Amino acid sequence: MDLKEFLKLTIEKKASDLHLTENSPPVLRIDGRLVLTEAPSLNRDELKKTIYSILSDIQKEKFENDRELDFSLALKEMERFRVNVHIQKGSIEAAFRRIPLSIPSVKELGLPNVIIDLARRPSGLVLITGPTGSGKTTTLAAMIKVINDEQACMIISIEDPIEYVHINNKAVIKQREVYSDTHSFAEALKRCLRQDPDVIVVGEMRDLETISTALTAAETGHLVLATLHTPDSAQTVERIIDVFPSHQQQQVRLQLSASLQGIASQTLIPRAEGQGRVLASEILVATPAVRNLIREKAVEQIPTAIQTGSQYGMHTMDMSLRNLYQDGIITYEDALAQVKNYEEFQQLLNHTS
Repeated sequence: MDLKEFLKLTIEKKASDLHLTENSPPVLRIDGRLVLTEAPSLNRDELKKTIYSILSDIQKEKFENDRELDFSLALKEMERFRVNVHIQKGSIEAAFRRIPLSIPSVKELGLPNVIIDLARRPSGLVLITGPTGSGKTTTLAAMIKVINDEQACMIISIEDPIEYVHINNKAVIKQREVYSDTHSFAEALKRCLRQDPDVIVVGEMRDLETISTALTAAETGHLVLATLHTPDSAQTVERIIDVFPSHQQQQVRLQLSASLQGIASQTLIPRAEGQGRVLASEILVATPAVRNLIREKAVEQIPTAIQTGSQYGMHTMDMSLRNLYQDGIITYEDALAQVKNYEEFQQLLNHTS
């Protein structure tokens, strides 16, 4: 089998990822679990030849200089893939993340309607957080789709690499790929403030400069949508503040408390019937009380604010897990593996049983 056949198999099996590694058959990730294919193992030379078959000369040169390469791959009559090429024990290997051609709606993803409300905000900072592979990029794409369907505005998206491809509807959408169209997130974010954006999408807030510029953009009348690799709202707020030197942190608290609109933290859990995964989420909406907690260094009280904020569309991860379990969508064991507070989770179950 050549690489195209491996990618076709990934699509047919509805796998999220394909892994090519030395002396192993290609491996698929299906519903979060790794599955060996029946294809023959690839040795070091075969692996290099297979992976290099999709690289341009410029990409080969960049990979050989940096020893790492990220890019998106679009083959004719196929879904797109996000590709990472890397070296492991001297062997050139690759991971492919499948990106469906169609952008799912907020409802199809199982996200709460408050996500649509956050996408409609005229300005401020909205963050999508969660571990790698939890669907953050897909949630961002669904929010962009909401804006694109409803508003005549300029959306500038900075991505590494470009995954979902958006077609202009009511909005004009410019998608810029880091390293291909711009040198870095931070550089592109600084420049995009001069490109007349209404909405700015940051694929990942990785460093102090990117976070600082995103906060400034959110303060100055833009809606900024971004992702972070943090597990929940409280740790997201702490992560943003802790990135800055101690003498700047109080100013950042004030900036964040003024500009934050909401945080959606998410994870994907196997469905009880064994086919597919379902999204569980925690939602924080920046109410005056939440803004005050951020200003007053009382971030540890954010979970309590979420528990008592259901009238604003807020819920904890444990509430989301409780609902999914009681609806028979996930198993008790899978719910328990993701629970943040075991005692609270049991109380929620007892309260509704």
